This record gives sequence, C-alpha cells and structure tokens, in this order.
Amino acid sequence: MTTRAGFIALIGEPNAGKSTLTNHMVGAKVSIVTHKVQTTRARIRGVALEGNSQLVFVDTPGLFRPRRRLDRAMVAAAWGGAADADIVVLLIEAHRGLTEGVEAIIDGLKDFPKGRPVALAINKIDRVKAEALLALSEKLNSAFPFVETFMISAERGHGVQHLRDWLAAEVPEGPWLYPEDQIADLPMRMIAAEMTREKLTLRLHQELPYQLTVETEKWEERKDGSARIDQLVYVARDGHKGIVLGHKGETIKAVGQAARADLEEFLGRKVHLFIQIKVRPNWLEDSERYDEMGLNFKDGNS
Repeated sequence: MTTRAGFIALIGEPNAGKSTLTNHMVGAKVSIVTHKVQTTRARIRGVALEGNSQLVFVDTPGLFRPRRRLDRAMVAAAWGGAADADIVVLLIEAHRGLTEGVEAIIDGLKDFPKGRPVALAINKIDRVKAEALLALSEKLNSAFPFVETFMISAERGHGVQHLRDWLAAEVPEGPWLYPEDQIADLPMRMIAAEMTREKLTLRLHQELPYQLTVETEKWEERKDGSARIDQLVYVARDGHKGIVLGHKGETIKAVGQAARADLEEFLGRKVHLFIQIKVRPNWLEDSERYDEMGLNFKDGNS
C-alpha cells in the first residue's frame, strides 16, 4: 500500500476558524479556540489519518498588522509555517468576505514559489446565503489562482470531510512523518499550558489575555497513574495579578478547574493541577518566554 504524508498550513486572518478546523480534522483539542482574536501563538501541529494518508496540520497564528514584538514573532511564524508546507489552505470568513487583511494575505501568497498548491476554504458558510457565497468565490478566485475552493463550516463540520479527502489525495507519496497514534507534535507540557491559557483568555477581558503567558514548570508522573502539573502564569503588572486571581481567588480557581477537566479528558486520566501567578514586567521582551511558546524571539525585531 502506497502511503502519503504532508504538511498542510492553515492560514488566514485572526478568528477565521483555523484552530476549530485543526481540532475537527484531528478529532481532539490540540489548538486554542476562543472568540478573541490572535489567540494561537505558536505553529501548532495536529496530526490526522485519512486512509493511507497522514495529514499534518500547521495551525498558524492569524495574519494581521503587527504592533509589538510578540505580534511580529507570531506573524513571522505564520508565514514560516506556510512557506514550509506542502499545501496551503487560506481560510476566510464567508460573512466578512474579501477584507483588506485577506487582500494583504493574497499579495503575500503571490510571492510563493510556483507549483505550491494553495486552496481556498470559505468558512462559516451558514452565516450567508448561497448566491452571496458563489459571488464571493468568484471574486476570490479572480484575485488568486486557487487550485480548489471548498465551502465549509469548521464548527459544524459541514464540507470538512470533502476538504479532508482532497488533502489526503494531494499530499506527496512517502512514509508517515509521525507514529500512528500521535495527534500532535507539541510537547505535552506546552499543550497543557495552552489549555490553561485558553481558559484564562475566555474569562478575562480586552487586552489582558495578550499580556500574559502560561508555562508548565513541572510535570510529575505519580504511582497511581495520575499526573501532577505545576504551572506559572506570567503577567506584566501587579494590577494584572489581582485580575487573574479574581475576588478571593475565584477566577484562577475556576480557570484551574476548567483546564484540569480538559487535561483529564485529553490524557484519559486524573490530573492534579497547581497554578501560581508571577509578575514579570518585561516578559514580552524575554527571549526565554518566546522559546517556551515555540516562537523565534529574533523574528520580533522590527
């Protein structure tokens, strides 16, 4: 039996649905999903099997106009993920259409080497009428020569199998890149940190989620089969620490409970999760924090 394997980069504006699609394809939660933009920071790889093909999804950070070092490092990671991939899929939101941001991404794609397949996936199709979808598809395909166009709803799963089948047939022939039972190439410590960061992002408002990071400091396997996980939440200011703690520690307690439940489901065993909050004023300028996030600190240079 001929096997196939390849890297598929999902690119698009923040909140286009890349993380939701990655998780749907993989069949497990490997990527942060929130209603807030710019939540995926590192290039998260989720691994899915379809027939004799192994599909390695690179869920890149959203492409946007960067303002800070962290933003610049995220955008560099996104373009890097796309440049290294065998197939690129541009995700756009049906109801937002051809925005300035999408136009900028299409301009960037025009610099890619000829012969790199770039497909278009119009997501959230349940939000617009069929005739509007057709018009949007024509408009986008006249802006760039996409090899295929897919109409999907990543959240509801509509059209996702059709995209998956196409990708399975298109990835190059060759041996699988990961063991059959592996669904992500992020270290478990980083997935655990991302799960906690997701819960913080969902509970906190406005800018604060972008001013904090979570690291798994210690992971201890216990004799009874459970795991003890110690995590640190780094915040930039003293005032942020109080917000993350919440009244009488309610916020961080709720975050810990929700993250632990996700981790137990993901690992299939009991988890003891301990979270501490530390103020580190300049963590956004600390190269070690970028290493922990899987980003290149130097890419953040303006």
